[in-house]
Order: sequence, then C-alpha cells, then structure tokens
Amino acid sequence: MKVCLAKYSGLRICVAVSGGKDSMALLHYIYSRGGDFGIKLSALNCEHGIRGEISSRDSAFVSAWCKERGIPLLSFSENCPSLAKKRGISVETAAREWRHNCYFAATSEGFSDGWEGADAVATAHHMNDNAETVLFNLARGSSVAGVCGISDCEMSVREESGIKKVKLIRPLIACTRGEIDEYIETNDIPFVEDESNFRDEYTRNRIRLNVIPELERAVPSAVEAIYRFSRLAAVDEGYFAKKADGLIEKDRYGDVTIKYCGDYSVFSRAAVKVIKDIFMRKDYTFEIIERIFALQCAANGDKFEFLGLTAYKEEAGVAVSAWKGEETAPIPFGYGNVNLCGLSFAITERKPATDERVLKFDCSLIPDGAVLRTRRIGDRIKKFGGGTKSLGDFFTDKKIPLRLRDRLPVVASDSEILAVCGLEISENIKVTDKTETVGYISEIFHKVRLPQHICGSK
Repeated sequence: MKVCLAKYSGLRICVAVSGGKDSMALLHYIYSRGGDFGIKLSALNCEHGIRGEISSRDSAFVSAWCKERGIPLLSFSENCPSLAKKRGISVETAAREWRHNCYFAATSEGFSDGWEGADAVATAHHMNDNAETVLFNLARGSSVAGVCGISDCEMSVREESGIKKVKLIRPLIACTRGEIDEYIETNDIPFVEDESNFRDEYTRNRIRLNVIPELERAVPSAVEAIYRFSRLAAVDEGYFAKKADGLIEKDRYGDVTIKYCGDYSVFSRAAVKVIKDIFMRKDYTFEIIERIFALQCAANGDKFEFLGLTAYKEEAGVAVSAWKGEETAPIPFGYGNVNLCGLSFAITERKPATDERVLKFDCSLIPDGAVLRTRRIGDRIKKFGGGTKSLGDFFTDKKIPLRLRDRLPVVASDSEILAVCGLEISENIKVTDKTETVGYISEIFHKVRLPQHICGSK
C-alpha cells in the first residue's frame, strides 16, 4: 500500500476502527510500522446502534483485537436511529454528527481513566471512496469544490461553548480498493463484513457496486485518474477560495460584509462561505447567490431577505446580517458595565487603559433620568463642535449603514441624544476647563469589531 507515515512522525494517532476491511488494514499498518516514526497509536470504535446485535458483535471484535496487542481503545455506543427521530434529522446525519463528537472526545486528554488523547484521528477513506464522492457530487451538478474529493487532511470544527477543532487524517487516501484487499490477504488480517455495504438501495452503494466497476472495465485505472483529477481540482479551488476569503470581513455585530468583486467565480465562493460556514444555512440555492451578486449594482440601502438573513447593498460591499430588529428596553444611565443589542460598554470615572473608541464626558452634565437605549423617531443631537441635527442625518453624515442604525446604543434624555456609544458625544456634555469629574464610555472589545471606516472617538 502507498502509505507515507513519515509526515505523521511523533504524532499521537487515534484510528477510527469499525472492524471492517479498510479500518483494520489501516490499524494494522500503523501498529506494524508506526513505531519507526515515533507514532503513538490508539483506537476509537463508534457503535451507531443501526445494525443491532451485529454492530455490537463488530465492536466486540475490535475490542478483543486491540486488547490482544495492547492498543488503547476508546469505545462509544449510541442509538442513532432514536437520536435521529428525536432531533428530526436523517439517521445518516445523526450518525455522522455523533461520530464527529466521538472524534472530539478522542482528542481530549483525560476523557476517561488513563486516556491520553490524540493529536489526530485517522479514518480509512481510500481512493475508491474518493471516486465515489467525486462521481456522486458531479452527478448532482456540483461546483468545483464538490469534485475536489476527499482530502488527505482536514480540520473538523464544532462550535458549542467555544470553537473546538480536531485534525482528521486519511493515510490510505492514495490507496486503491485492490491494494487494501491485497494487504489484508498478504498479512492475514481478520475483519468483519458490514452486510449493508452490499445492498444498493443507497446511492453511494450503487455507485460503489455498479458504476465504478463498469467504469473501470471501460476505462482501466479510472479510479486513479479520478483521484488525480480531484487533486488538480483541489488546487484550483484553493486558489479561488483564498481570493474569496479576502473579500470577507466580519464586524463586531456578527454581520459579514462581502467586498465588491466583479468576478462571479470569486464573489460566489465568498457568498457561499458566508451563508454556509458563517451563518450555518445549508439550504441555499444558486438563485440566492446570483441575487447577492447582483445586489452589488443596486442602490445603497437596497436589500432582500432569505433563509432568515438579510443582504444589504452598502458602500463597502454587500453586508449579510441575521439581525431581526428586536426592541430593547431602556437602561437607566449609571456606572458599570452595560450590554445592549449585543454590545458591551463600560461607563466609569476611571480612565481606561486605551483611548481607542473611548468617549469622555462631563459627569455633572448628565441629567437625571438619562437612559441608554436605541434610536427613536425625533431624536436630535448637538454635534461635538456645534450644530444640531436629527440623529438620522447625523448617521448619514457619518456614513453609518442602515442595518446598524437601530443597534447603536445611545445615551438619551428624552429626545436629546447625549452620546452615541463608540462614536461621538454631544456638545452638551463635553469636557471643558471647568469640568471637575470626567466620565468615560469605553467599549468592551470582543474578537470581532466594528469596521474602522464607521468608527470614531473623542
């Protein structure tokens, strides 16, 4: 088998093992040769509860094989059909998500007694699996991204209390089905058969059992040729994806702007990434992507809604937001930390460590009854330096996007705006030579910030 273990030197590798031919070949190969490269081996078995007693038998087989060779094994069991029904998703989706949760557990040190964790989880996907994926996606009219096949290494991401990643490696991806069969036979490696792999009611099984064998008879070494094609496609896709990433800017509200780009191949990739990977909307259509692309030529402020999101035409590009415009109750003005519309501010009499986006004001000029709230009809502000304007005109002068105007917290006394947090204070509360006590409104920074072109400080 064409397996290069040198690139995994010194890693703690946990092999995902079902007991089938592919995963047993991978486990045996690393067990036999991994020590030469300083690889520390462990194994993971995920019993999905889909095949009843048969899958329990397979798990017992894996456990016995690993125990005999002193390979640490982490085992999980779940009734995925029941889990799928409870969550209202397909069994395949439930099993896949649960299996990936098991991968995360395998990389966590101390997950169970004596478990040291792993640097990477290895799966036994091979060249024929890659061909199945390419043909399946191609038949569904996939873009170039869909025909890149199965990568030899990727990061699986799960976001719960934070973002956690696990490295997935596929050492057998450059090996054919025939090479794995030969390795199993030569080394007399035991394995179990999953009978469901030989039933063609599933689309992938039909491709595996019917399409690929016929294709190989018509075009010898077609599987290897498809592998080469998928790697070339991955290089092209990587180039476009890098350009697309350069178009994407997040702001501190959780909104995302796609910068203007007349190249549809680049802009569309950026739009897909924003919708699918950032906002986690999977049911997008190419009609939606085309409308977002066309929005670049619309008038500023034009928008359209889709999948619980809204796309806006703005000066900096097309912004996508999940903001629903929820109303928030006013908060009495006072010292301390304040959270409003997803923003956090500290109001203190102590100078912050940084001057970035900090507003200074005369504490004695804040009237009783002042509150923090969002804008209302009739709001007016006396600009810093003089001149009174409606808050709407003030936002226009400052080029604040329409989607943000109802989210910026303001300090208000009735309809008089004393400060727009993070942006500007009113002339009426400015610090002068007569000021005895200076107050500060400072933003509590998060990882994502307001774009610099709409920020200001005094």
